[in-house]
Amino acid sequence: MIDLRAFAFIDKLQKQFVGFIGSTAMGYYPVAGQSAIFLEIAPGIEINTLADAAMKKANVRPGAMVVERTFGMLEVHADSPADVLEAGEVLMDYMKKELSDRMKPKILASETVERTDPYMSQIVNRFRNASMCLSDDTLYTMEVVPAGYAGLAANEAEKAANVTLNHVTVFGASGRLYFSGTSSDVKAAKEAAEGSLAALDGREH
Repeated sequence: MIDLRAFAFIDKLQKQFVGFIGSTAMGYYPVAGQSAIFLEIAPGIEINTLADAAMKKANVRPGAMVVERTFGMLEVHADSPADVLEAGEVLMDYMKKELSDRMKPKILASETVERTDPYMSQIVNRFRNASMCLSDDTLYTMEVVPAGYAGLAANEAEKAANVTLNHVTVFGASGRLYFSGTSSDVKAAKEAAEGSLAALDGREH
């Protein structure tokens, strides 16, 4: 029995976010402007059969697939939003699920650090997978479950304001998002990121 944890459709992938996927994933990398779906399930190993079903029945490519001990995560993308939505239907049919069966995002932590100390920005840069956080930048951090929703939040933040993506984690026990910039840009991006998650329906945790 597959547990549908996260399902998020992204209408238009942003430049920094696809750059992050390309630098960390091992698949067919997406490019800016394409549409995508992020899917998270349990048990993790079932993600293999889901990926195969989507590839066979829809015109999409996998940009990232992670098989963990507990959870599995899949990202698929295509030039056409219709092709991506078709893949979503294939995935749902295979699992015998409805969109309402997914978990609603739950933000565990959300913090904004104004004018980061130089040493703080250096610590962030030691583990970041995307662009650097500079001293005096305002830094935003989020932790969300299920982890797959961090991808949607990152993309919507970049779409809304001129922020720098520092780090994104879209798999595991929880998802994490770090971005930085001016205080006004970070505020706008924070509202977009958290608003995109609040707009998703689903079952409660």
